Amino acid sequence: MELSIPDTFRGEVVRPADSAYDELRQVVAGDVDRRPAVILRPVDADDVATALAVARESGLPLAVRCGGHSGAGHSAVDDGIVLDVRTLKSLEIDADGKTAWAGSGLTAGEYTEAVGQHGFATGFGDTGSVGIGGITVGGGIGFLARKFGLTIDNLLAAEVVTADGRILRVDAENHPELFWAIRGGGGNFGVVTKFHYRLHELGDFVGGMLMQPATPEVITGAIAITSAAPEELSAIINVMTAPPAPFIPEEVRGRLVVMTLLGWAGPADGAEQILGQLRALATPIMDSVRPMAYAEMFPPEEASFRPTAVGENMFVDSLDGAAVDTILKQLTECDAPMRVTQIRPLGGAVARVPADATAFAHRDAAYMVNLAALYTSPADRIAKQEWVTAFRDQLETGTPRAYVGFVSDEDNPDRVRAAYPGATFDRLVAAKRQYDPENLFRRNQNIPPA
Repeated sequence: MELSIPDTFRGEVVRPADSAYDELRQVVAGDVDRRPAVILRPVDADDVATALAVARESGLPLAVRCGGHSGAGHSAVDDGIVLDVRTLKSLEIDADGKTAWAGSGLTAGEYTEAVGQHGFATGFGDTGSVGIGGITVGGGIGFLARKFGLTIDNLLAAEVVTADGRILRVDAENHPELFWAIRGGGGNFGVVTKFHYRLHELGDFVGGMLMQPATPEVITGAIAITSAAPEELSAIINVMTAPPAPFIPEEVRGRLVVMTLLGWAGPADGAEQILGQLRALATPIMDSVRPMAYAEMFPPEEASFRPTAVGENMFVDSLDGAAVDTILKQLTECDAPMRVTQIRPLGGAVARVPADATAFAHRDAAYMVNLAALYTSPADRIAKQEWVTAFRDQLETGTPRAYVGFVSDEDNPDRVRAAYPGATFDRLVAAKRQYDPENLFRRNQNIPPA
């Protein structure tokens, strides 16, 4: 029996028989192939409220999707409703007030390009095709984090549609607990249809990629230099197999390299000392670091790339020589066609925000570390998952800590608790009880209301 959608829904209704169905149901993860009963593409918050009423009344599972980058596959659902907010692409820039209201269907690349034309930036992550909706409610750790903080640290207000269909303006004065919860608590509390961001003037920017051989000295040096650098520098250090990309020399492909992505939010001459130290670690295999527009950090991506990968995520306070040896040993012994240890030095503006100011609680961590491996078959997936989990256990020290945006398990309460320690989790549960007591929004790293 076909699900009935009210005439008051003004957006597009896509069903399995429609020509656009297969394209619209596809997400980034190559191992996710789910077939929803219907895809609803709203035009505004009223449409979102209507879609939520359909989900409540039908009892069908609901997935909310934007960029479709959920590693856990939460952007899709079998035999349920997908609320596809990619249609919500409004953008109002207040250049004088240095703020912007942005529809949650925009990608990070689209937003960055648009505000960059006015000389402004708001930090998101490291990938342009990520939807601003998902990355913002998770936290947002990217190329401007040490200078300007996480994405949520630059969120001033939001328009949120709650599970019962209310359309709320939330900020520090209006529904402050909901405003607190959506800054790091993920998609547990409602559908955000608009974000009000702070804009930062960003006249000069230096960015790009520095690739060097993967030796203990290069890895240790890159970690030490980027961690001690001025806050203008945010870096992502990838110890990985060089991909078979056209811009990488053929003799390097498949070898372990250190690919450091660098973002310097300041005058170019201020970056020279740091860049000189990094380049001196080893003769670069490739060096594309240069003055550029910040939007160039998000080049066009191949739409057909749908990786099949497993991953683990953690926060750690130190990465000493023993940890570096472990990283090299694990990456050398693994047979995955692509495997990576990604290290993101934190601190700076990230650490200056009190831990209880937002639902992102791990403000004092020195590094975020991500581990990932591509797999080639269902049996290989099991083996590679065992590898990344064992690898994580070797690097993770003390109480487990995680970033909810990179938890790739579809359902793992332990990793959710690692993202939200102690009082943070209790406060999120209280917010869930208030705004989503029936757990309508459960296709996420879920915080149960009980």
